[in-house]
Amino acid sequence: MEYTELSNGVKVPLLGLGTFMVAPEVTAQAVYTALKNGYRLIDTANAYLNEKAVGEGLQRAYAEGICRREDVFLSTKLWPTVYNSPTAVEDTLKRLGTTYVDLLFIHQPAGDFLAGYRQLERAYQEGKARSLGISNFHGEKLTRLLEAAAVKPQVVQLETHPYRIRQDVLDVLAPLGTKLMGWYPLGHGDPELLQEPVITAIADRVHKSAAQVILRWAVQKGFITIPGSKNPDHIRDNFALFDFALTPEELEAMAALNGKKSYYEPDNATEEKCAQMHLPFER
Repeated sequence: MEYTELSNGVKVPLLGLGTFMVAPEVTAQAVYTALKNGYRLIDTANAYLNEKAVGEGLQRAYAEGICRREDVFLSTKLWPTVYNSPTAVEDTLKRLGTTYVDLLFIHQPAGDFLAGYRQLERAYQEGKARSLGISNFHGEKLTRLLEAAAVKPQVVQLETHPYRIRQDVLDVLAPLGTKLMGWYPLGHGDPELLQEPVITAIADRVHKSAAQVILRWAVQKGFITIPGSKNPDHIRDNFALFDFALTPEELEAMAALNGKKSYYEPDNATEEKCAQMHLPFER
């Protein structure tokens, strides 16, 4: 495994398992499989509705001696409809079966996101979160949050793959030392991305798959990357990134792909829908 260090000194694996769109009934097994194959970063969220299953997968791995709680970097996200709930953090920890998370995000720049971030800061001061993050923030809302934040975010989570790097957001956050965690690292499985000639040429050279080349690209860029899967073979293959490297010329060639397309374009209307979308576990 390769690591990055956050601005507060916390170390984070550069590769983890994402659980977005992984159904609760298969999440525990996916988490267990990942941990058994060497993963030590697991990412989830209130909105994925699988936090309880993530906790079950972790507990199974602990019980079998595969890893300990302190070996695992666990991240989750508060949903906008609980930003004002005084029990949001405790409820999240209870679902996960843990007393703390290693990284706690607010998930969307929607609703009363400043209240949501204050919840994160309280959790940080109380030792319930080792680091803080913001997900999908950009533009004026990012500026407002940074101006109000007493503890600046150590991580930003954004759609990130060779077709999409939000350099505008990264430039704003660079002076703070904020690290990037990328979601949709394989472009949501887009065949066009996986069949890009520059990527397939590298894959042929290193005898790896296009997906492995893309994930290795992210790791070499210093981006924390969290491919999601429930397939044991894919989980194992996605971890096989540390026995090869891309050359500077290959990284430069892949950089030319940036800006070609994205799969999620946030706007105020979309974000505010999040503020109205209550989750099943809310009363």
